[in-house]
Amino acid sequence: MKKIITEDLILEKLEQKKVLDHYSIDEDLAQKQLENHFDFKLTDNWNNTPDYSIYAETTADGYEVWVATDGDGRNVCINEDVHYYENDLAESLIEACTDYLELIYVDDLESDYVNDAMEQLYDKYITDMKEDIESELIDAGYVTPDPIEVN
Repeated sequence: MKKIITEDLILEKLEQKKVLDHYSIDEDLAQKQLENHFDFKLTDNWNNTPDYSIYAETTADGYEVWVATDGDGRNVCINEDVHYYENDLAESLIEACTDYLELIYVDDLESDYVNDAMEQLYDKYITDMKEDIESELIDAGYVTPDPIEVN
């Protein structure tokens, strides 16, 4: 009899590896899992050597803008790195986390865009882990179920 990979089996294996959906997991544990999986460190401690930086600045006329740039912010490209809206930063942060940039400085780790980015990254992490588990199960002799044809 064939051993078939089921969604329940994958979920059981995820639980064994302490991978839960992002609504059920402690935020600190989730961030540690993400940092380990994607090989980055998120910090709000400025040390002058980050690989990527996201921080707020104030313009000469009093507007707040956000800078998301490689390195420590010394070589900012106004057209590419300055954001007028904070909600655009989640995508920049996700890209930095998945592009093998080891140290990422964020001036406010409690920002909504950081939470949004971590939730989206955690969803990607779960997908990656499911794929890894499925590969492990196939290597162990399990088979994927045949697709159901719909008429």
